[in-house]
Amino acid sequence: MDRWEWKPATVGEALQAAVSFFTQSEIPSPRLEAEVLLAYGLGVSRAGLLAMLRDQLTDAQQARLGELIQRRLTGCPLQYITGRQEFWGLDFAVTPAVLIPRPETELLVETALALLGRQDRTAWIADVGVGSGAIAVAMARERPRLQVLATDLSEAALAVARQNAKRHGVAGQIRFARGDLLDPAIDAAIRLKAVLSNPPYIPSGHIPSLQREVAGFEPKLALDGGEDGLDLYRRLAFKAGLVLEPGGFVALEIGYNQGEAVSSLFAAQGFRDIGLIRDGQGHDRVVTAVWPGGKER
Repeated sequence: MDRWEWKPATVGEALQAAVSFFTQSEIPSPRLEAEVLLAYGLGVSRAGLLAMLRDQLTDAQQARLGELIQRRLTGCPLQYITGRQEFWGLDFAVTPAVLIPRPETELLVETALALLGRQDRTAWIADVGVGSGAIAVAMARERPRLQVLATDLSEAALAVARQNAKRHGVAGQIRFARGDLLDPAIDAAIRLKAVLSNPPYIPSGHIPSLQREVAGFEPKLALDGGEDGLDLYRRLAFKAGLVLEPGGFVALEIGYNQGEAVSSLFAAQGFRDIGLIRDGQGHDRVVTAVWPGGKER
C-alpha cells in the first residue's frame, strides 16, 4: 500500500492495524481474515490470539506479521498464505498448485453420497481433476468400502492430494494417477460406479475479470473451461460412458448458468435421469446423470 506504516507495539495494535489495512483494500471479512492471519503468524489459535492482545511484540514477530499482511494485500488468498482450508469438516493442505476448496462443492459430495446409498459392496468411483483431494478424501471417509481413482494432469496437485489423503487416513482407498480426465480408468480397465468432478468451467475470456485472488493466484488449469466454459464437460460426456458400469452415474459441479447446456451434452451421449441440484443461492450447481450401459471401449 502507498501509505504502509507498520509499527505495532502489541498484538492488539497489530490486529487493529491489519483490520484497517484490509478494510481499505476492500478485503471481505477484514476482521476475520486479520485474526486468522495473525494467529497463524504467531503460531496460536484465534482464541489464543484474542487472549494475548495486550502482549508486547518482539521485533521478529512484528516483522513476520508485517510480511504476512503485505502478502495478503497483494491479493494472495489467505488459504495460500496459511496453507490450509476447511472442507467437509476436515482440514486440508492447500498450495498455489491447487484450487482452493469451496463450501459449495460440499453439495457435490452430499449428492454423490445420496446417489450411492449405503454401498454395501466394494466399488470404484473416480474424482476427475482431484486438485487438493477434497472430494476424493471426503468420499473415502464417508464410505470406507469405496475405492477412489483420483486423476489430475498436475503432478504438483497430485502431491498435495496424496498428502491430504494420508493426513485423513484414507490413502489406502485412493489410487492417484497422472492423466487426462478418465484416461487412467480406461487404460487400467476399471469399471466405475460413479464419476465425480469439479472441472474447470470458467469461459477463457471471463478469467481476467474474476476477483484478483482467483484470477491472479489460483491455477489456470483448474479454472479455464475453454471459450464457452464447457470444453471439459463435452469430453467427460463422451468418456464417462466408456468406464461407467450400467446404472453408474456422473455428478459434476457446474457454473450457475450452465445447467441446461451441460444436461444437453450428457443427454446427447445417451445418459438418462438427468437432474439439476441447486445451491443455497438458488443457482444450478450440480448435474447428475445415469449411464444405462451400451457403449464399447
